[in-house]
Amino acid sequence: MNIHEYQAKALLEEYGVPVPAGGLAYSPEQAAYRAKEIGGERWIVKAQIHSGARGKAGGVRLCASEREVWEAANDLLGRRLVTAQTAPRGKGVYRLYVEPAVACARELYMSMVLDRASERIVLAMSAEGGAEIEDLIKQNPAAVVRVIIDPAVGILAFQAREAAFACGLDAALISQAEHILLAAYRLFRDRDATLLETNPLVVTEDGRLLALDAKMTFDDNALFRHQKISELRDKSQEDPREMGAVDRGLSYVGLEGDIGCIVNGAGLAMATMDIIKLCGGEPANFLDIGGGASPERVAKAFRLVLADERVRVILVNIFAGINRCDWVAEGVVKAMSELDVGVPVVVRLSGTNAEKGAQILKESGVKVTVASTLAEAGEKAADAARQKTPAEN
Repeated sequence: MNIHEYQAKALLEEYGVPVPAGGLAYSPEQAAYRAKEIGGERWIVKAQIHSGARGKAGGVRLCASEREVWEAANDLLGRRLVTAQTAPRGKGVYRLYVEPAVACARELYMSMVLDRASERIVLAMSAEGGAEIEDLIKQNPAAVVRVIIDPAVGILAFQAREAAFACGLDAALISQAEHILLAAYRLFRDRDATLLETNPLVVTEDGRLLALDAKMTFDDNALFRHQKISELRDKSQEDPREMGAVDRGLSYVGLEGDIGCIVNGAGLAMATMDIIKLCGGEPANFLDIGGGASPERVAKAFRLVLADERVRVILVNIFAGINRCDWVAEGVVKAMSELDVGVPVVVRLSGTNAEKGAQILKESGVKVTVASTLAEAGEKAADAARQKTPAEN
């Protein structure tokens, strides 16, 4: 789960990480008032969306008067901001964060991320931060200092100091950096985060370290024990298809293709998307209905896939172990009978009760195309998508 910058900064501040003063605004008038409250002569108006690279897309504005703050807010609110990290449609801007412009002597980069491969938390720091950090990492990976943190022990003070020294910080700033890194780790650990990033972490001209930007993501599976974090979710920033899946207990990721996939098991779902691409088609989604899919659950998956207007074909691919093909077949029949499907449906059933599932489909009279192998299913789905034009939907 993602949260907004201002929410991440509030959490960092709660744990003792210094952040600039700021205020949230939902209207141009409120933004101008926030600037007046903060005081000073220059302010930054930031679009609050779940995406990085906002500055390059025009979502971060430097303003030298309250009138400019009003104009920037008026221009940003209600528009869809397209960045290098969003889909082509972009994300809607419905709230802004106003901060004072900070005079910076230098910018650094700091992040903590959960590395599932090593089962460790990795601290990454660089002596250079800002909007070009991705390019820097590609061009010079050695510029990033990495510290492996054992979760059984946590980050140790000497590790924090070593990372700070490696980034070339002056001796006078080492204790500040140590405090920030230890506090950030506590936040990461206590709230079951999967990513915490401050880019840039700046050295101000008066010799302070300040988290000028912040990004955090959290483990969805741990939200049941973090009600306050769960309440920070902004559904307006999420794909409505994915939100619908979450509400139905399904694992779904929306894509840009036209072949809807209903599959059991994450690995098989990935293989299904691969075979669709290999056959010249484009998957519309990743959808794992799980190992114990009831007919009702399969019917829910059909409703979810059909909610995407771009879907021209549905491919059901089930390799049953714990699951049962007859349950899935009953779900397909239920969906085809109750819903206005309106697109070709390709079904491949294999494993537990596959013969019984095929018999259910045959005797039901529903119009589906049956495939015996994954390759055949992918080919038939891709062919059907090519033959069905958008005008036929």
